[in-house]
Amino acid sequence: MKMRSEKNFITAGVLMILFLLLTILVQIVDVKPLGVNGTNIGFSTVNCCFHGLTGVNMVLYHITDWLGLVPLIVCLIFAGVGFIQAIKRRSVFLVDYDILLLGLYYLLIFFCYTVFESIPINYRPVLINGVQEASYPSSTTLLVMGIMPTLQEQVRRRVKRKSVRDFICVFAVVFSMFMVIGRAVCGVHWLTDIVGSLLFCGGLFHIYKAFILLLDKRGKVG
Repeated sequence: MKMRSEKNFITAGVLMILFLLLTILVQIVDVKPLGVNGTNIGFSTVNCCFHGLTGVNMVLYHITDWLGLVPLIVCLIFAGVGFIQAIKRRSVFLVDYDILLLGLYYLLIFFCYTVFESIPINYRPVLINGVQEASYPSSTTLLVMGIMPTLQEQVRRRVKRKSVRDFICVFAVVFSMFMVIGRAVCGVHWLTDIVGSLLFCGGLFHIYKAFILLLDKRGKVG
């Protein structure tokens, strides 16, 4: 258990370093004023080439935008689990430790979401309702890839019926793939926006997983 936890911490560290490196490089490598209204775009050759291949599909954009509510529903479900446990056990401190940790993890996700939305490292390749919005890293991808893996983790821990467990896990994987690919090809993000989100969320999830394993080792979960 300790070895698995250490591996997750190492993986998280590598992914976070890669995210920080990409964030720096996006601002200094192949930067050209090729965005909307002449905004600067890092890795402009790769980003513009990919955007040229995919074009802009606003229908797919709106579909993936609305489906971005699914991770929020997942958050509400586990918030409900924690709330019910707190009521039954008459103390929030008696809620299962993995649920409490999950709550802190979700708060961190939403904090990061807010921060990235307010820091325009890159702007979207298109205007959204006439507004020029920050796009790095992809906020929808951040929610999906930050939250959906926790659904799989919690289902494996809490659902005893294998068929139900497998169905939910497969759904989470297929949904996540559709959302990531959809956001990449609908043309409202640069390719580096998607890659940045994947690296960042991968790092955060492995940190969460590492702490869960540490709690398991101490017998404090469940």
